[in-house]
Amino acid sequence: MAVYTSNGKQLLDVEYDAIVELNDMVDGMRVISKDVRDDEYAIFMLEPNGNVCCYVFDEVFIIGKVGGFETLIEAVTAWKDNEI
Repeated sequence: MAVYTSNGKQLLDVEYDAIVELNDMVDGMRVISKDVRDDEYAIFMLEPNGNVCCYVFDEVFIIGKVGGFETLIEAVTAWKDNEI
């Protein structure tokens, strides 16, 4: 399990080929799911309030970020429908 922090725009203190995996921690939230599309990948994390958020990465750069999903299914559906 790796622990990552970001500045809202990119992961800090990591190599450019670092890939976030399941059960890693990002900004204090546990990664509960991951999906890949083309050169981007999305990680889905459990927020402290029990909701799910999604960060979309291009390498170590955060190119999209949405929170407040009530369920993981809702978050993954938004990702698959290109809403994130």
